[in-house]
Amino acid sequence: MKEQISKIKKKYLDLKKNINDSTLIKDTKTLANLSQELYHIEKIYNIIIDYEKIKNQIQENLTLIKEEKDSGLSELAKEENQTLSNILKQKEEELKIKLLPGDPNDKKNVILEIRAGAGGDESSLFVQELFSAYCAYAQSKSWKVDVISISEGNVGGYKEVIASINGFMVYSTLKYESGVHRVQRVPKTESQGRIHTSTITVVVLPSADPVNVKINPSDLRIDVCRSSGAGGQHVNTTDSAVRITHLPTKITVYCQQEKSQHANKEKAFKILYARILDFQTDKKKKEESQKRQDQMGTGDRSQRIRTYNFPQSRLTDHRIPVTKKNLSNIMAGNFEDLFSSLRLYYQNLAFAKDK
Repeated sequence: MKEQISKIKKKYLDLKKNINDSTLIKDTKTLANLSQELYHIEKIYNIIIDYEKIKNQIQENLTLIKEEKDSGLSELAKEENQTLSNILKQKEEELKIKLLPGDPNDKKNVILEIRAGAGGDESSLFVQELFSAYCAYAQSKSWKVDVISISEGNVGGYKEVIASINGFMVYSTLKYESGVHRVQRVPKTESQGRIHTSTITVVVLPSADPVNVKINPSDLRIDVCRSSGAGGQHVNTTDSAVRITHLPTKITVYCQQEKSQHANKEKAFKILYARILDFQTDKKKKEESQKRQDQMGTGDRSQRIRTYNFPQSRLTDHRIPVTKKNLSNIMAGNFEDLFSSLRLYYQNLAFAKDK
C-alpha cells in the first residue's frame, strides 16, 4: 500500500503542476481533461493526507508516553491514541477500497442503448424520459452525447435509442446502469387511475478501439437502403441508411440517423465494434467463470435492477438495495447520489472478495 500511496501523491502533485502551466490556457480540451482527472484523484489524495496525519499524531503521542511516563500528559496521550487508532483503522479500510485496481474499461467512452420492453406505448415514453435524464446528467459532467440511432414510438417516445457518450470516466460511472428498469405510474390514457407497470432495457458498452477488435472484411455483409420515418428531405430519396451484419456472431447494426451513407456507416461501425468486443468479453468470462456481475459490476442484462414508482415519487435500486424519495429530482438528471452509492457498494464488494 505504501507504494500505491506514493504513486497517488506524486500523480496529484504532477497534475497540480501541469494544470497551472500557462501554455495550456488556450488548450481548453487538455485543460478540461486535467481538471477532471485532478478532481477524481484529489478525493483519494485527501484521504491519504488525513491517514498520514493521524499516523503521525499517534507516533507523537507514543513518544510523549515514553518520555512522560508518570505525568498526566501520558494518560491523556494514551486515551487520545485509543480514539485515533479506531479512526486510523477506518481510514485505512477506506483507503484500501479506493486503491483497489480499477476496471480497465473505466476511462473509456460508452455506447448507450435503451430499448422499450413490456408495456407498449408507456414503455416507449419512458425510454425517451430516461434518455433525457441521462443527457441532463451528461451535460452536468461536461460529457458529449452523440445520438447514433433513434426509432420513434407509436404515440411519442422511443422504441429504441442508441448514443455514444464521450468524456472523463464515462464507463466507470454508467456501467452499473445495464439491466432492466421497471416503471410504475398511471398512464395519461388511463381513465380509472390504475397504475401501469412497464419495463425498458439499458445496455452500456465500453467503446471499442478498432485495433483491439479484429474483424475479417469477408465476415461482414453491408447493405444500404433508403431511410424511413422522420429525418428531413433525405428520407426515402437516397440510399443513405446502412445495415451491417457480422456473419459469425449474427450481430446486426442499422443506422439511418445521418443524411449521408458515409456518416451512417461510420456510426454503425462504432456500435458494431463495441458489440463485438462485448460479445467476446462476455464469452471469455463465461468460459472462465460465472463471476461477471461481481467482477465487472455491470449485472445481468435480464436482471431487474431498478424500479421507478412515480405515484410515490420513489426510486428503488434492487441491487444495493437503496430507496430514494426524490424521483422527480433524479429524472431531472441528478443521479450523482445514486451513482455514488452504487460505486461504493461494488467497491466494498470487491474489497470483501479481495481480503
